[in-house]
Amino acid sequence: MNMKTAHRAPIFVFFLSVALLASLPRSASPQANTSDEERILALAHQALDAISAEDPIALTDVMIEGAIMIAVPPGGGAPRLSTREDNRSRPMTGDLVERGFEGRAEVYRDLGIVWLPYDFYRNGEWSHCGVDLFQMTRVDGRWMISSLAYTIEQPPDCRPHPDGPPGG
Repeated sequence: MNMKTAHRAPIFVFFLSVALLASLPRSASPQANTSDEERILALAHQALDAISAEDPIALTDVMIEGAIMIAVPPGGGAPRLSTREDNRSRPMTGDLVERGFEGRAEVYRDLGIVWLPYDFYRNGEWSHCGVDLFQMTRVDGRWMISSLAYTIEQPPDCRPHPDGPPGG
């Protein structure tokens, strides 16, 4: 496997696992319950709160070791991949506000996904919106983020928060 192929492997595995989980019928999750779905949705919002607090440690503390983040730019550009460790040491600056809304969660045993539309502001100004797609794994009874992929878009390809701008 060359380096170019090796770089794409985590992205392929992520999207394959999401596709497989999404294809499960709802009745196939006998061990899942609403509280697990509520927990992973709350964890996704906790991650957004950490971003809004510009706290990379709080964000990465809810990720498993080796977790990845994948930024999917508009227009079919090459996704940008970063690791938990990259993000743990990367400062967040610029008075950030990321808000999720109308999220959906699915759980099957110790695996879960959250689909969460969001909007994003920097220094009080509109930046972009898109969808955050969290993959969650239960580790020792605690839900953790194993990957986060997100789109970076502008309306009409995505929707801003239904409440309008933050503080408005």
